[in-house]
Amino acid sequence: MTTRIGTTVLGYPRIGPDRELKKAVEAYWAGRIDETTLQETAARLRTTTVDELRAAGLDTVPSNTFSFYDQMLDTTVLFGALPKRFTDLGLSPLDTYFAAARGVQEAPALEMTKWFDTNYHYLVPELGPDTCFALSGTKPLDEYREANSETRPVLVGPLTYLLLSKPTTEGFDPLRLLDQLLVAYTELFAQLHQAGVQWVQLDEPAFAGDRTDRELQLLSYAYRVLGGLTLRPKVLVAGYFGKLGKALGVLARSPIEALAVDLVTDPSEVDAVAAEGALRDKEVVAGVVDGRNIWRVDIDAALSKAATLLGTAGQVGVSTSCSLLHVPYDVEREDLGRVSEWLAFARQKVGEVVLIGRALREDVDLTQARAATKSRATAKDLVDDRVRARLRALRPEHTRRPPYAQRAAAQQKTLRLPALPSTTIGSFPQTAEVRKARAAHRAGKLGDDDYRAAMHAEIDKVVRLQEDLGLDVLVHGEPERNDMVQYFAEQLTGFAATEFGWVQSYGSRCVRPPILYGDVSRPAPMTVEWARYAQALTGKPVKGMLTGPATILAWSFVRDDQPLGETARQVALAIRDEVHDLESAGIRIIQVDEPALRELLPLRAAEHEAYFAWAVDSFRLATSGISDSTQIHTHMCYSEFGEVLPAIDALDADVTSIEATRSKMEVLADLSSAGFGRGVGPGVYDIHSPRVPTIDEVTGLLRTAIGAVPPERVWVNPDCGLKTRGYAEVEPALRNLVAAAHHVRAELT
Repeated sequence: MTTRIGTTVLGYPRIGPDRELKKAVEAYWAGRIDETTLQETAARLRTTTVDELRAAGLDTVPSNTFSFYDQMLDTTVLFGALPKRFTDLGLSPLDTYFAAARGVQEAPALEMTKWFDTNYHYLVPELGPDTCFALSGTKPLDEYREANSETRPVLVGPLTYLLLSKPTTEGFDPLRLLDQLLVAYTELFAQLHQAGVQWVQLDEPAFAGDRTDRELQLLSYAYRVLGGLTLRPKVLVAGYFGKLGKALGVLARSPIEALAVDLVTDPSEVDAVAAEGALRDKEVVAGVVDGRNIWRVDIDAALSKAATLLGTAGQVGVSTSCSLLHVPYDVEREDLGRVSEWLAFARQKVGEVVLIGRALREDVDLTQARAATKSRATAKDLVDDRVRARLRALRPEHTRRPPYAQRAAAQQKTLRLPALPSTTIGSFPQTAEVRKARAAHRAGKLGDDDYRAAMHAEIDKVVRLQEDLGLDVLVHGEPERNDMVQYFAEQLTGFAATEFGWVQSYGSRCVRPPILYGDVSRPAPMTVEWARYAQALTGKPVKGMLTGPATILAWSFVRDDQPLGETARQVALAIRDEVHDLESAGIRIIQVDEPALRELLPLRAAEHEAYFAWAVDSFRLATSGISDSTQIHTHMCYSEFGEVLPAIDALDADVTSIEATRSKMEVLADLSSAGFGRGVGPGVYDIHSPRVPTIDEVTGLLRTAIGAVPPERVWVNPDCGLKTRGYAEVEPALRNLVAAAHHVRAELT
């Protein structure tokens, strides 16, 4: 019987070291495999994970961290809270689940947004007065039994689940459903207890952010109820992504057995935990190994944090700061030269947890662990004096442009665009042929000239298609790009790119975040050739497509030896050089995407101002110093935008395209009330779903848009890039988008 947590991790990657889950899920969606084969793949991944974690020497191992798509969706299904538009489809349980995640023609998908300040996305539950929670599944129990020995089922905590939900009725507060939800948790706890489960983990990361007194009171109430149950496993509550603040005392005083705390995001949390007297009868699981970044742990600093809690808590366990969902599997598969010595992926982080746990109990040789930290700290060539001299020479005027009205007049004189101009966000579907050519070039099997010819042929096709569709502003389609961050990282100094470093972004969407380890500069133009070629094919304007500094940081594993703002300014200088070269090549619209602007926002409001200062400054540094007639666009997607509206405005982009389809244009009211006064392109086509929007749907969304924003400032575009979609969906969807734009344009005249 497990009496304590000891050494553990709060979660683990679930896609498979070679993205086995992604491939199986997409094969199932395409009809190439059946459900039985998909379930067999999933079972192998789960069993392999549990076996590896046990073999690594952890004292306790989590389960129920697997998901076919998202843990929030799993919770919604577990407690019977899927909207009727999905349950009424008459599909199998698995297909109903995927319909909620991806949407079908007759039922739009659940809204998707970022999981706190990470690059993981979750599906937002829709809750209202008619929601009736009831235990409707057995997934946590099934995966516990499948493990064939003791594991710790992991669940989203009840308060975090409700706080991240969306009301279906105006004025309804999902927290009103807490008692009903607790009944469902109570029934689940009884089943787990009967099955022999010793521990259950409830994740409450919502309390790493600012919370009201009422929300803290409900947190206390919920854990008094669950902790007071007779038939239940022991409860570990995990709070991560930052300091728990007042929630620390609330949970310390509740009748739970253990509390996991994040001691990485804000190291000062260790003092707050040590001072909390109510933890003397509980186990504190010290999150001293970073679950979100890939640098090897500073073993002495981690030991110091954990040791500080000895004697102040009932018992002290050791863990990662959060789930390892956010890092790749195994650095041993990579060939990154000496950079590899400084890195720890999921498997290495498990080893670090075990090592720290041993070092707390006995004498352990830490020479090797200390050597990695010292090697990185003493590497002199990570500093580029030329880059730092450019930064020191910057002045405020380097981030300023003339007033928007002056720029808008100059841009319209040059571009001569119609009302409600239509465009796309950047990428077009990446066919098997495109990916094959890129892979062959990377492997040295396709020469530079042949590769260039293949990419030019794809650009030809994409430009002709856009002209046939009637789009007003075109793109080159980005066939040469593997990823909107990795593509640039591979051409900038200070970055390393992995081969197998995949992490899940949402569903089957996986990315390979590059590793930013040193000072950043741009040795040569990165996109100019492709943009110039596309522009030569058409008389319509073609957008140059770049990724902004905040997003490059958010979607990379970033050095932690200097402030993020300093690193962002280095990246901004490199993007600025590219912007100027695009303009010199005749590109008059340049889009610098910042979809991750909201993602990096600190969870505590007191830290927002400092973040906005460097995030806005770096974008403006990247996009200034150009002609008034050159139009700057930016793009943002799948976030709750309310908190970053001042920053969006301060970016001073001429046009901001923004995700709006799944949220039914809700963001426009926020923009209008905030006095946003520049161009805006609210998405009217949800590209994360395979369904094709009808002309009437898009027309309705556009009418809503021009009801909130003056029509002369409205653009018509999809929610995001089209890379992950197929042409069979994209062509009819864009035809409907253009037809709707023409229809509403005619209404205006």
